[in-house]
Amino acid sequence: AYLNEMLISQNENEMLVQLSHLHTSPNSQAPVPALPEKGGKTRHGIIPEEIFQLLYPKTGVTGPYMLGAGLLTYILSKEIYIINHETFAAACMGTVIIYGVRKFGPDVAAFADKLNEEKVQKAQEVKDLAMTSLAQAVLDEKKEQWRAEGRQMLFDAKRNNVAMLLETNRRERVHMVTNEVKKRLDYQIALQTLHRRMEQEHMVNWVEKNVVTSITPQQEKTSIAKCITDLKLLAKVQQAKATV
Repeated sequence: AYLNEMLISQNENEMLVQLSHLHTSPNSQAPVPALPEKGGKTRHGIIPEEIFQLLYPKTGVTGPYMLGAGLLTYILSKEIYIINHETFAAACMGTVIIYGVRKFGPDVAAFADKLNEEKVQKAQEVKDLAMTSLAQAVLDEKKEQWRAEGRQMLFDAKRNNVAMLLETNRRERVHMVTNEVKKRLDYQIALQTLHRRMEQEHMVNWVEKNVVTSITPQQEKTSIAKCITDLKLLAKVQQAKATV
């Protein structure tokens, strides 16, 4: 049973391969020829013109008719076909059919051509509508492709804007840090200046206090007398300069 299943599957694979080759042959990909809108020329309603054109080079103009008459005579003489009442009925029916075709054929053909033209017109309208919609779809696709290309530029612009914002924030933070550091340094400088000024004032006050406390009353009286003597001496000098 296993061998039978293997053989069946192998045969199916071979058939699929053959079918694939058949459907992918160059002939299957050839375009289908267009059907003719009107039939070929005929004589007597049913005999194609090609038969007459085929026999003319060998039998002349009367050859096809003589062939038909001889074939009919042979069939009747050999009683291959026997004339009976069905023959007359068929002749009558054929006469009526030929009369009907000759009488009403042009009108029926015109009506059929009108219906065919209406169908062709409707098909052409559908085709034009489809072509218009497809052309619009192509334009829309091209527009979308153009938008997709512009989207890359938009992304680049947004990326540059984000980079500029980040750089601006970085510089603002650097400026803020610089100001804070400067404030702290100014505070330290002001603190050191205050310490130095307070030390100087303390030193001056201390020296002045020590100097004041080191002066005795006798020294103070001596210095006051010395000052008075110096003032008198200066007064005399000024008077002498004035009299001169």
